[in-house]
Amino acid sequence: MAEAVHKFKLKKEDTVEIIAGKDKGKRGRVLKILREKDRFIVEGANIVKKAKKRRNQRDRGGIIEIEAALHSSNVMIVCKKCGPTRIGYKIEGSPSKEGGTKTRVCRKCGEAL
Repeated sequence: MAEAVHKFKLKKEDTVEIIAGKDKGKRGRVLKILREKDRFIVEGANIVKKAKKRRNQRDRGGIIEIEAALHSSNVMIVCKKCGPTRIGYKIEGSPSKEGGTKTRVCRKCGEAL
């Protein structure tokens, strides 16, 4: 049985805050979205050490530090006015297929994200 791929309200390049885990309170940009696993890779957060194999003579092998994926439930988008918030949608114009535009808005202050 195939597992459903989730849709997220967050997008690449959004600024998010980590709300749970070892990096709680840190903020960073979303670098990558892993939809199959419900995870995000956030810049500068959840840093782990990884052993990298040397591929050629110029390449350096050894232990490197990279960002590991965070579960989607542990991140929250940041509004410029009011901080971490949830996302709502506002449809401007006619809601039919021809006219309306759908924009993401902050649930606290209503400002466009």
